[in-house]
Amino acid sequence: MEKLWLKHYPPGIPAEIDDRQYPSLTHLLEESFRKFADRPAFKCMGHSITYRELDTLSRQVGAWLQARGLPRGAAVAIMMPNVLQYPVCVAAILRAGYVVVNVNPLYTPRELEHQLKDSGAQALFILENFAVTLQQVLARTAVQHVVVASMGDLLGTLKGLLVNTVVRKIKKLVPPFQLPGAVPFKRVLAEGQSLTLTPVQASRDDVAFLQYTGGTTGVVKGATLLHRNVIANILQVDAWSQPTFQRKGVKQLHFVCALPMYHIFALTVCGLMGIRLGALIILIPNPRDIPAFVKTLSQQPFHVLPAVNTLYNALLNHPDFQKLDFSHLMISNGGGMAVQQAVAEKWIALTRVPLIEGYGLSETSPVVTSNLPDATEYSGTIGLPLPSTELSIRDDEGKELPLGQPGEICIRGPQVMAGYWNRPDETAQAMTPDGFFKSGDIGIMDERGHTRIVDRKKDMILVSGFNVYPNEIEGVAAMHPGILEAAAVGVPDAHSGEAVKLFVVKKDPSLTEAQVLDFCREQLAGYKRPRSVEFRQELPKSNVGKILRRELRGPPSA
Repeated sequence: MEKLWLKHYPPGIPAEIDDRQYPSLTHLLEESFRKFADRPAFKCMGHSITYRELDTLSRQVGAWLQARGLPRGAAVAIMMPNVLQYPVCVAAILRAGYVVVNVNPLYTPRELEHQLKDSGAQALFILENFAVTLQQVLARTAVQHVVVASMGDLLGTLKGLLVNTVVRKIKKLVPPFQLPGAVPFKRVLAEGQSLTLTPVQASRDDVAFLQYTGGTTGVVKGATLLHRNVIANILQVDAWSQPTFQRKGVKQLHFVCALPMYHIFALTVCGLMGIRLGALIILIPNPRDIPAFVKTLSQQPFHVLPAVNTLYNALLNHPDFQKLDFSHLMISNGGGMAVQQAVAEKWIALTRVPLIEGYGLSETSPVVTSNLPDATEYSGTIGLPLPSTELSIRDDEGKELPLGQPGEICIRGPQVMAGYWNRPDETAQAMTPDGFFKSGDIGIMDERGHTRIVDRKKDMILVSGFNVYPNEIEGVAAMHPGILEAAAVGVPDAHSGEAVKLFVVKKDPSLTEAQVLDFCREQLAGYKRPRSVEFRQELPKSNVGKILRRELRGPPSA
């Protein structure tokens, strides 16, 4: 299909980007450290660090890592929410020649063990709040070096002490743990001061991130993102946004990073693109605390606010949010899940800025398409492909379909991953012979190049922007001795878009819903847990015995 969407690009947005301007992400980071040295780079809980400090701190951590003798290209995991240590660790790992493995800090021991084993991570930076989870699995992984950070480590002496006291003693957010040999983050910084970071000439084809996802088959695996994949997506999103930024002409942009940076959307669009532009990135450690989030927003102008539909909705429904000054806001990107029309309309009515829906995946670093930043109304589509990106709507045989016909959204562009980590078979299944990534989403493209998602080829459930795979939920349920069979499906949910519902055939007649939910709570991160359980005498199956989840999504049987 010709790139018909290019005819609908506004002036100022190029058809292609040149992703060769940076030999690696390290070059991109170090250029910003030099260029914007005196500017504040990241701010969290009222305390900020400059680009010069980010340069120094990441050198110290990177030098400490190199002194452990890790081989070049070793996987180093980070298990933290949005705190100042997170960007320091990302920059340190990349500068020292290693691969970043992002880990959701809310993972259960089972989920954490799988990711650490699969990635082969040899070192791990973890916030102490989650150390008890690591304690339960560490001995069964390849991790040799553990660094434990505290919330207050980079917040200054007095504030840091106060925050740590509140977190540990008053809110009791740090369960007791034992990790013999673990090193405190502050000691890493102190030891790193007397060490020298050896520059590593990373190439565009080196692996930068292992970003874990279920992909199209639901087996949790690492999307292998090379330096060039992530550089390309930073430049693509930047090109899409520049006409808006230039029109406003602000000296330093302020990005609000409320989505967790271990999620690829926030990592690329807030963290790395923000660094490239010399922005101040305001980290929100707990966006669910809406009053605290709104208070943070009231303390300085904010220009860019990426989020998911549920977060925008929560903000709109908080009375204090409506009192904020939105005159500086330029771009609100909605990603991770569908933006609802009612939320989009309320947002533009209040802020006078459109809520721009886009589309992406972990496998595409992540952004593939977006509506235009100057849109004036809700389109109901995921927008146009970004510069240097091709979209093709295909049938099950891989043949391109005419406009207006539903088919699988297939993507080709410099942001598409190198493949799934150590899974060549899965990679082969996900790619077409002509180099398109098969998304597993069903879409229809119109004559202007806008695409609307109408269904999912895979049975994935989307909870507040996080992918949940029925296979994993069912596998956990099957471990319960009282369950004979189980099937997980997504059901509509006003708060999170979708919620997990579990259908169960009992082996033990006395089994209760509460027992099933308690068992899942021990094994699954919060967003993956079933919200309800329905017991059935049997589950619908195909003639080869495959459970038919689609039938279960219909109205429950009497």
